[in-house]
Amino acid sequence: MNIHNRQRVALNIYFFLSGVCFASWASRIPTIKDFFNFNDAVLGSVLFAMPVGSIVGLPISGWLVSKFDSRVPLIFSFILFCICLAIIGFVQTPFVLIICLIVFSFCMRIIVISINTQSLAIQKNFQKRIVGSFHAVWSTGGVLGILITTLMIRLDISMQTHLLAVAIITILVSLITYKYTIRNDKSLTGNKIIFGKPDLFILYLGVIIFFSALVEGGMYDWSGIYFKEVINEDIFTFGYLIFMSCMAFSRFFTDKLVEVLGMFKTYVLSAILIASGISLAILFPYFWTALIGFCLVGFGTSPIFPMTYLLAGNSKKYSPGMAISIISTFSIVGMLLGPPFIGYLSHAIGLRLAFIVFIIAGLMYIPISKHFFNLDQNKSS
Repeated sequence: MNIHNRQRVALNIYFFLSGVCFASWASRIPTIKDFFNFNDAVLGSVLFAMPVGSIVGLPISGWLVSKFDSRVPLIFSFILFCICLAIIGFVQTPFVLIICLIVFSFCMRIIVISINTQSLAIQKNFQKRIVGSFHAVWSTGGVLGILITTLMIRLDISMQTHLLAVAIITILVSLITYKYTIRNDKSLTGNKIIFGKPDLFILYLGVIIFFSALVEGGMYDWSGIYFKEVINEDIFTFGYLIFMSCMAFSRFFTDKLVEVLGMFKTYVLSAILIASGISLAILFPYFWTALIGFCLVGFGTSPIFPMTYLLAGNSKKYSPGMAISIISTFSIVGMLLGPPFIGYLSHAIGLRLAFIVFIIAGLMYIPISKHFFNLDQNKSS
């Protein structure tokens, strides 16, 4: 195996492990909600801690991608990320839980920027598009994380044992894999944020990522609650599992889909699938119809992040790492507003109606991507 393929495999492992860890946390949200006896509004406030932690990491992550090769912040943040995951299983007070979530999301932000910076560097060594496949592997890790949680619930194994085991195994594998990650990917230019007139190229991509994060973040945090409290399903991970499975499956074909349809049509297709899927789950809140609806949402959300990150790497103003860092800030704002907002709406009007927010967010891909590609064509002409 040549060095480029080894680097690709190593990065796939990091994408996979981060997906496992994130899904392990997200699929346990209903367990945490029951343990602390949170209502939807209080849970929304607790989830607010995650984007706060990510925002704290904004200036630090930008500095890290300009100061070091991306593999350095990746390994340190990955280890701390896993430690926080393990501690979440043992917390006894909401205050400690919030502190853990802030650090957890802070590390997750650095991981996201590091692995996506690596993916753009590796892409340069391959003729065909491979960025979408990395995100597919992340989603596949998420599927495994949910399956593990489902098994733990079936076997009545405690959340403490579950999260601790995932954290320990992940740390060991990440340490072994580290030496195979790409080196010397630090960009020498475009590493500073330039203040003044907004860069419309980055702005439009950031707004797309904002709405995508709102949908994805909401599905991560609330799909389990939806199946438990609206569908009345005891094994509440089914909804989250089908969403992640369909996202993972379709991401393996994202690069090919973009080649066939083009990016704009892919954004439009995603919008239609998300709106259709959420509408089905809302109008027919039964097990199979909700399952099909969440499946459509998984297909719809799958191409947005890999496609938008790939476009960000073409920025003429910023290095790939800095461009990803900037548009990731929009992602954080989406995460900031999405899950807590759904919690507050759910407390006021019910979770079914609160999910209408995802329909609106998904449909926003169409006008924003149209403006973006019109702008890009004007620049090229």
